[in-house]
Amino acid sequence: MAVSRAIALRGGTAAGAARRRYIPALPTLWPGMLSPLAADRPPPFPFGAPRMVRFYFARNAVFHAVRLLGLAGREVLVPAYHHGVEVSALAAAGAVPVFVRVDGRMRLDLEDLEARRGSRTGAIYVIHYAGFPQPMDEIRALARRAGLPVIEDCALSLLSAEGTRPLGSTGDLSIFCFYKALPVPNGGALVVNAPGIAAELPAPGGAPLASTLSHAASALLANAAFRLGDTGVALRAAARGVVRTARGASGRLRPVSTGTSTFDPGAVGLGMSGLSAAIARRLDARAIVDARRRNYFLLLGRLRDLAPPPFTEVPAGVAPLFYPLPCDDKAAVRSRLAARGIETVDFWRTGHPLCPPEAFPEVATLRRRVLELPVHQDLEPEDMAYLAACVREALE
Repeated sequence: MAVSRAIALRGGTAAGAARRRYIPALPTLWPGMLSPLAADRPPPFPFGAPRMVRFYFARNAVFHAVRLLGLAGREVLVPAYHHGVEVSALAAAGAVPVFVRVDGRMRLDLEDLEARRGSRTGAIYVIHYAGFPQPMDEIRALARRAGLPVIEDCALSLLSAEGTRPLGSTGDLSIFCFYKALPVPNGGALVVNAPGIAAELPAPGGAPLASTLSHAASALLANAAFRLGDTGVALRAAARGVVRTARGASGRLRPVSTGTSTFDPGAVGLGMSGLSAAIARRLDARAIVDARRRNYFLLLGRLRDLAPPPFTEVPAGVAPLFYPLPCDDKAAVRSRLAARGIETVDFWRTGHPLCPPEAFPEVATLRRRVLELPVHQDLEPEDMAYLAACVREALE
């Protein structure tokens, strides 16, 4: 069963018997996923949604959501715990962000949300963190009473659900990012759920070919390092060195990065590549969700006593994007894990400059302490056991 699940997740390629010790932060691109013989699968939500526009970045979708709702000059209630680029996109489109308290368990404070609503409020912006849902029934009830639309940010929650209801299916508009959860070179989406939004949807242009191929090659090299151990790591390092040299020589080969935290108005019209769409059609969404849930549970069982995360349960339907590890010295823990071949992400260390950190102490603590550990679908139970042992060593 474990072998068949691995083959299904990896596009028909089985892993070698000897386990390597490189744990990538994000899912990698398996060569079998590019095969013309790979079958398409039934699209899960939001893929196949009747009113979905695919962009290069999720931040492009945020920008266009403001335009569709006519929010220029209006206030938008935004969680104080945010990445920053979505706030930049809101502001660039003309909206005025007003920040709302988020507690130490990453829950939006609904009382504070209600208190900050005023005559200029035009919308409520909700963020689901790491695949775990905010209370959408209560938020929607508040929004209905106030006559406000809800923008549901699912950039961290692709394939996740609240029970059987997919996240992103109840907001008037919803935002998705694909490359955080899937091995695609680019891609985000704006989904329009509310029938009352009758405006013509934006029509983005094509994705830059060089950037698409560069990101896909990077994901293939990460897969080689993951599968092949020292040989794959050496191959990846050599290839990256060649690329850096070529970019330095030409000055024109730098791709449109999906890892930046800045909003570029010049890229707001870029669309998702056809390669991303093709890869996404071939992935087994159910197997991905099952693997992420299993991996989160495995880490929770091994680490909860030492460093309990904000989410100590995994409700039905939730597809965790990562394991939020609380630690007092993120930089030191991250360095120790990197030395053991484990990639982590310093999750949302800083927010947008418009949001005063001293006004939201719980958020400041989250930014200082939360380190993102991978639980993605490439990883098997033995990877999680190794990861957990290294984390315990790094913390203790």
